Amino acid sequence: MNELPRRWIVVDADGKVLGRLATVVAMHLTGKSKPTYTPFLDTGDFVVVVNAEKVALTGVKETAKLYRYHTGYPGGLKTTSADKLRATRPEKIVEEAVRGMLPKTKLGKKMFKKLKVYAGPSHPHVAQVSKPVSA
Repeated sequence: MNELPRRWIVVDADGKVLGRLATVVAMHLTGKSKPTYTPFLDTGDFVVVVNAEKVALTGVKETAKLYRYHTGYPGGLKTTSADKLRATRPEKIVEEAVRGMLPKTKLGKKMFKKLKVYAGPSHPHVAQVSKPVSA
């Protein structure tokens, strides 16, 4: 089977609004930015997001937006606000926004694995020929 050509795209999240950034990243991960887009195939590119700690949240989302997960035990619902999550794991904010915009299938999980998010401006994927994209 022929391998689809994949590019490496670098997106700088410094000062970008989270939702606007996530739509651009999801579009490249799914392959909708290419003329060869097929809904049932993974035709997307690899996306590297840098400066995730500097992504902007509008309004009162910094304190009001909640991230929830369940441990699996009775009464195990854990809740964290966006400002606390930004202090501990700023990459998680961008990852969760993009994950919500991808398909909820096995194909969506495969697409999500092509996303690399880093809190600072440097990343270990400089060896790949990357193309910067403005979000």
